[in-house]
Order: sequence, then structure tokens, then C-alpha cells
Amino acid sequence: MAVLDITDDGFRLDGQPFRILSGGLHYFRVHPEQWADRLHKARLMGLNTVETYVPWNLHQPRPDSFTTDGFLDLPRFLELAATEGLHVLLRPGPYICAEWEGGGLPSWLLADPEMRLRSTQPAYLEAVDGFLDRLLPAVLPYLATRGGPVLAVQVENEYGAYGSDTAYLEHLAQALKQRGVDVPLFTADQPGDLADGGLDGVLRTVNFGGRAAQGLAALRELQPQGPLMCAEFWNGWFDRWGGVHTVRPAADAAAVLEEMLAAGASVSFYMFHGGTNFGFTNGANDKGLYRATVTSYDYDAPLDEAGDPTPKYAAFREVLARYGEVPDAPVPPPGPKLAVPGIALDLTAPLWDALDALGELVSGERPLGMEELGQAFGFVLYSATLPEAGPALLHLPVVRDRAQVFVDGQPVGVLERENDDHALAFTSPRAGAELRILVENQGRVNYGQAVHDRKGLFGPVTVNGRPLGPWSSRPLPLDSLSGLAFVPSTAAAVVGPAFHRGEFEIEAPADSHLHLPGWTKGNAWVNGFNLGRYWSRGPQRSLYVPAPVLRPGRNELTVLELHASTTRSAELRQTADLGPLED
Repeated sequence: MAVLDITDDGFRLDGQPFRILSGGLHYFRVHPEQWADRLHKARLMGLNTVETYVPWNLHQPRPDSFTTDGFLDLPRFLELAATEGLHVLLRPGPYICAEWEGGGLPSWLLADPEMRLRSTQPAYLEAVDGFLDRLLPAVLPYLATRGGPVLAVQVENEYGAYGSDTAYLEHLAQALKQRGVDVPLFTADQPGDLADGGLDGVLRTVNFGGRAAQGLAALRELQPQGPLMCAEFWNGWFDRWGGVHTVRPAADAAAVLEEMLAAGASVSFYMFHGGTNFGFTNGANDKGLYRATVTSYDYDAPLDEAGDPTPKYAAFREVLARYGEVPDAPVPPPGPKLAVPGIALDLTAPLWDALDALGELVSGERPLGMEELGQAFGFVLYSATLPEAGPALLHLPVVRDRAQVFVDGQPVGVLERENDDHALAFTSPRAGAELRILVENQGRVNYGQAVHDRKGLFGPVTVNGRPLGPWSSRPLPLDSLSGLAFVPSTAAAVVGPAFHRGEFEIEAPADSHLHLPGWTKGNAWVNGFNLGRYWSRGPQRSLYVPAPVLRPGRNELTVLELHASTTRSAELRQTADLGPLED
């Protein structure tokens, strides 16, 4: 591959003028068996480059472990990009935002109550340096200076929206260079944050969705010479639970793209292909109100969640053809889709009967937070004994993020961070009744100062004004369901959360969408693969099922329903339902 140079009049690739035409494609949001397909479609749209973040929290789930396997096989992704003839912009963070859980910062950092994320605090920098020590040896062979596809590497991410500590950015830049990164470095910030988020000697780029002239002018004011580049052209947007499905007309986005390219700027679409927040990996925002991001990261992008071209694909391709080389090939057709109606979920495993198989109980005088329990994702079940019978007023000072409350196994209410709920009244049936509080991590905040987002129950929990305790805290990460013992379902309703399982037969795998009409809230797994969260609150009404998680013949569907359902069946459909559109 060729080496990128930054000159006063723009980018040069092996000495020749070069315009970066890039698109966001996060390997960790796409099944590895689909990477090659998505990369090929990027090149066919007219892109010469793709960009990806690197999620620290998945690569290093614990301080003493590091992985580049499966969904996290970054070297293989880089190899596939090179095979397709695409360059790569690598964005290793350590903070990535991305509407991703915690902005990619691992939850174990927050086990230290004094931790100051995205700062020069020695404990934080030591952790960052340890991450880079593990990551970069896997990446260095793929730098353009060594014949690989990686043209440039980003320093942090939109730091100007968070702080102004130049020493922090300098540490990160030097940390990359000292570990062998010898391709150009760059920063990326929104127009109003360019001064605080930039670093002398490092290329500044700008992020925006519209008003291209103003955004590029803000960049040029701070960087009088060198390339103009929009590192994130927001051609779509993400959705949140309880909202609507956000879309942007293709013609509108294409007009902004034309404006940028006519001004001589380089561009990277955010996103080219969004993919999916599988499992529990979605992030959240909290700007005074907590709002969790949905499972789908379709992003109204040129390629939809299933990898099919949208109207934006054709519209962008037409514009790109006027400024670069677009392969002489038709727009790729949609891939095959699978439909399986009426999947009976006729086996049941109540959560209360499966606790010992899912997590070990930890005793203490107070409820323990997820981070204290060494847990990143999922749920914690808190238990204590109610001292007396009769009216009870439960007060939870801090709920992170959603607490389902049970007395002797019976549901008595829900307290949600999103609604700023803190108190619940109920009647205790007897002295010594068991209080259970099932707390769900709905996604750590990924933007702003609220990234210090510890999960669980915090502060003294009281009943009728008196502190309650002792407590047991049981982590339920649900990273494996192998220990569940299912029994045939009965006509009687299941009280409390329960797993439901059924089987279905197919001849050949193909992409599909799981629809759960009549179900309320929970997660779904196909053949042990966690598709993500569903919630009748919407807007998202279906879950994307990648073809590679299916197999010819018998397949298994498992659903964790946290509340109740009006049915014991589900279905696979050929079409997605991401919800009602924005007005």
C-alpha cells in the first residue's frame, strides 16, 4: 500500500495528490463473516478508504486479559480491507464515543472511586498505556509505512467537547509514536471545539452533518494550511428507546456531500454501514436526562443494518463519481432474506430458579456496584430482608439504570433512571419477606462528563426511612446460558422474569429479522448469540439476525422476558421494523 503525506496544499499519496473518500465501518458491530461483503460494497460505492474505531472495553474486558479473536480480530479486518484495495483510518481512542457502551472505556476503570477518565491522572494514563502496549503490536504490521492499509491514526476522539488539557493529548500522541506509529496522526472535533481538541503538529479535522461551508471555514481558521477534511460527515443519526426512528433524506445529505467535495475537502461518512449493538453494547446519553441507545445502529446509512444499499448509496455514488473513481459495476442488489413464522417457545426457565447457574452471590452491608463486582454488562440482583409487615416505602437514592422490585418473588413496581424515579410504595406481606431488586445496566453513558457512569444501586437504601441491610449482590452478566434448566411451558403465566426457548428448522441460512409482538422487554439469543435488547417502548420493533449465526437444520431461539408476554411464540421476517419515523 502507499504512504500518506500531509502537505500545505493537501494530502499526497506516494507523491501524488490524493483525496480521502472514506466511510465508517466498525468491525465490532458486524459479524466477521460479513466483513468482506461490507468492504466490497464500500469500494463499489466509490470509497477508497474505510475508518473504524477500536473498542478498548471489548479488547481488554479485564485488566489482565486482552483479545483479538472473533468479532475483535482487527488484524483480519485490516487484511480484508487491503485485499479489497481500501485504505484505513484507524481510531483507537482510547475514548471513541460511537454511541457505544461507555464510549469504549472499560468498566473496570470505574472500580477505582478516584478514577478521572480522559485526563492526565497517573492511574488512568497507566491503564491507557497498558492498552496501547497490547493493541499496537497487532496493528503495526498494517501501517502504510510497512506496506499495510492504515494511512493515519486518530488521537483520542472529539476531546474538545470534553476538556482542554493539551498535556493529555500530547501524552497520547507521544504514546502512539513511542510504540512505533509512524503514519500521520489526526484529531477530530466539532467546529466549536476545534481549538480545545487539537494539538500543534497534528492534523485537525472537523465533524458535522450540515452547513459544510461554515464547518470547513472554522477548520481553516485554526489550520490555515494543509488538507481540509470532514472526519465525520453525519449522513444519518442513531435512535434512543422511547423516541422515533430518525432518517435523513438522501438528496439533502448528497447536497452537503457535493458542497464539501466541491470545496476540495476529503470526507469520511459517519456511517457508511452502522451495523448492530449486539448483546449489551449500546451506549447512552445523559445531558440532564438519561437516554439509552437502541440495539440497531442502522444509522440511516448508505448500507442498512443488513448490509443492503439504501437510496443514499446510489445518491452518494452519483456524487462521488464526479470527484473520484467509481467502479463500473451496478449497485449491489439486496441479499436474500429468511422468513420463519410461528416459532413456538415451549420451554421455560424462570430466572428465580436459575440464579445459582448464572452468578455467584456476594454478601455485604450495602449493595455493591457492578464495577465492584468485576462486572461490565447485564444485571445485578440485590436481595435483603424486610423487617416488618405492612405498608412500606422503599427509597433508592441512585438507580443505574432500571430497577424491577419484587417482594417474595412477586413484582411490586419499577424504578427508572430515565424518569428520575427513586421511591416505591408497597405492602410487605410479613416480617422477614424477601426484597429483590433486579437492576439492569441499560448502557453506560458514552458522551460528556457523565461517562463516569457506575452501574447498580448506590447510597443508603431505606424502607420507611430506616436503612436496610445486610444485602446480597448477585452479578448476572448472562454471558453464557449453558447452565439453564428448561422445562415444558404450562398454560399458567410465569410470575417474574423468565427465559423461554424454542427450536425452528431452516434449509439454508440467510439474514433475517426477529419480531416479538406481544413481548415486553428483554434480550434474545439465536444459537447462543446475543442479538441484543428488545423493548415494546420502541421505536425499534425487530432485531437483526445475521445469516452466519444460523445453521442449516435445527436452530435454537432463547428469549429473556423481564416482565410478561401475551404469547409464547416469535417469528423471523424478511423485513426490519425500526419504528415510526421522525416528523
